[in-house]
Amino acid sequence: MSLKALIAGWAQSGRVEWIGLRPERRADMQAVETAMIATDGLDGDRGRAGKRAVTLIQQEHLAVIGSYLGQGPVAPDILRRNLVVSGINLAALKGREVQVGGAILRFTVICAPCSRMEEAFGKGGYSAVRGHGGWCAEVVRPGRIALGDTVQPID
Repeated sequence: MSLKALIAGWAQSGRVEWIGLRPERRADMQAVETAMIATDGLDGDRGRAGKRAVTLIQQEHLAVIGSYLGQGPVAPDILRRNLVVSGINLAALKGREVQVGGAILRFTVICAPCSRMEEAFGKGGYSAVRGHGGWCAEVVRPGRIALGDTVQPID
């Protein structure tokens, strides 16, 4: 089997587990059950159009980050990502179009941690999130999303 074919494969669809909106800079995240993804990101979020319109993180990484901090899984609102997704490797979706509920996103770049992680988690917070901070995506087709929606690559 070719490397291209291996990269194109995926074992199962993912699932939207949490949706969060950042209404303004440094404001508390607001967890919602449903949201509309517009061309510039989620309605009600301070997102920006382009390759960083929507941010996503794997639910499985919340426990990894917590482990590096000597605690249980971290709460998704602390990481300030828009979507928490379980069951599919987001890193394997880089550059691909992915259907999330009624929207289509294209995964673009990693969502690197910022210095606020030290503020949120204390010393070592930045390093705990490195490599596990999630992904940024641009909006290919706007649409509505909800908790429990399927996340899957478009083949």
